[in-house]
Amino acid sequence: MTSITRRQFIQTGAAALACSSLPGQLQAEYKNLKIGVTDWNLQHAAKPTSVEFAKGIGFDGVEISLGRAKDHLPLGDLSLQEEFLAQAKQHQFPIASTCLDILHQNYLKNDPLGKRWVAESIPLTKKLGARVILLPFFGRGKFETKAEMDYVGDFLKEMGAEAEKAGVILGIEDTISAEDNVRILDRAQSKAVLVYYDVGNSQSNGFDIYKEIRWLGKDRICEFHLKDNPRLMGSGLIDFPKVIQAIVDIGFSGWAHLETVAPSGNVKADMTKNLGYIRGLLAKH
Repeated sequence: MTSITRRQFIQTGAAALACSSLPGQLQAEYKNLKIGVTDWNLQHAAKPTSVEFAKGIGFDGVEISLGRAKDHLPLGDLSLQEEFLAQAKQHQFPIASTCLDILHQNYLKNDPLGKRWVAESIPLTKKLGARVILLPFFGRGKFETKAEMDYVGDFLKEMGAEAEKAGVILGIEDTISAEDNVRILDRAQSKAVLVYYDVGNSQSNGFDIYKEIRWLGKDRICEFHLKDNPRLMGSGLIDFPKVIQAIVDIGFSGWAHLETVAPSGNVKADMTKNLGYIRGLLAKH
């Protein structure tokens, strides 16, 4: 080993410290959590251009929308699938998960078309190399009664078996409590049906997100959405150091996607700030 002088040691250490504090240069010490981004918040929903854009900002992967149309899934188009796969291969950048965005118009709780889209999304997501399908329940599609939850739970029991065969996860994201989500999971009785936990949605619906993350634990959460819209992360109502601590404490391994808006109007700049903020918190663990 080459010996160095005390002055060289101090200079080298100072330089390393300075580099480690540069924005965007922080390396996460908690290696189990990968940070991705939603393509719709990049304003590239269901577009292959989201892959290069997300990688250019510095994310680890991208969550893509399967699109909305009146009578079909846009990502069901073979040429569009191939374009996504080509972009992922070219940029060596993973499609981490998919979002069944069309459930915002064909509600899974009461529309037969919603069931069709879930069935079609399973092989499609597998082909794209992703592991999780986000099933949203919002707006007029949100859960309002126990009967609706039971209905969805029973359907997911059926679809869970298909998802297990394909090696993908059906993640439910909604406005209800962690306890009610687990009741749906218990009814579905499938290891392929889990909670997609969104800290912003749960906070705005009055739930103790720090407690819920710990109560659900790593085995009942498939992925996270991190946001505090319409503000930049760290400047709003959510205590993200506590969120990250809870995620670390349960030993969660997988993806957390930034579903953040751009208050400045500059998507790339605001996404870069939010990513740097989260990476800075992870670097402390």
